[in-house]
Amino acid sequence: MTRQQRVALDTALREHPPATPESIEEIRSGFAAFMTTMAVPGGVHREATTLGGRPALSVRPERDERPGTILYLHGGSFVFGSPETAISLTANLVVRTGVPAVSLDYRLAPGNPFPAAIEDCLAAYRELLERGTDPAATVLAGDSAGGGLAVTTCLAARAAGLPMPAGIVAFSPGLDATRTGASMRSKEGIDPFFTKDGLDGTGALYLAGQDPRQELLSPAIVGDLAGLPPMLLQAGTNELLLDDATRFADRARAAEVDVILDVVAGVPHVFQAYAGTLGEADDALDRAALFVGQRLRNR
Repeated sequence: MTRQQRVALDTALREHPPATPESIEEIRSGFAAFMTTMAVPGGVHREATTLGGRPALSVRPERDERPGTILYLHGGSFVFGSPETAISLTANLVVRTGVPAVSLDYRLAPGNPFPAAIEDCLAAYRELLERGTDPAATVLAGDSAGGGLAVTTCLAARAAGLPMPAGIVAFSPGLDATRTGASMRSKEGIDPFFTKDGLDGTGALYLAGQDPRQELLSPAIVGDLAGLPPMLLQAGTNELLLDDATRFADRARAAEVDVILDVVAGVPHVFQAYAGTLGEADDALDRAALFVGQRLRNR
């Protein structure tokens, strides 16, 4: 809520830049260690489960549970991350909405490149429906790569003839595997986390030589978005992926899709993870919870 908080966070992130890892295992362990520094709210119950043939984490409110389901998809450039690294974001949504969530541990590149992650997310959504979960009482949510997966899973579900969920919540979503957004250059050096070369590197592991100009890889620039559910996109002005969200919102609007583009000044990639220390993060999560509540109203 204050410029001082945003500046302090940016300074802290630049004072301790992540070390350059030498292996995929180091990338994964370093990210997992970093995400343990994020505050996890109390008032939730966690339990290991499975969904769509993959491990998953059930996150439920300890009291005042509301009807509905959040299918949460973690970030990590399709190469790292897990339901545990995303627990601060998942738990914050659950606490703020009262709606239980299932966070999916989808397969990761390079061992499982595109379209493995989307196949897993689609299988998870399909199983929810087969269990009797009402799609009109279901929201797909995710951060970074997972925010992109929330969108592309809906595109894959549409192609499979499945009903759309009630909505999509995407925090700093990755929606353009071509990396052609203007912010890829204009935010270089401003983004405290990423460089374009770094994103190109992890992106190549996921693509495994495939053409990035595909609907399920770059919906911000190609593909048909008609019929997607209402969505909330949140991004910060200090991130390379900013134009993934802004260009996708333009295309969604042109396709007559209800879309809210929520851009916050002076904050980094997936700034919502800093809830409890950054006022903008708490405010953004409150807006996301309001969106979820509106989409699931009377369910």
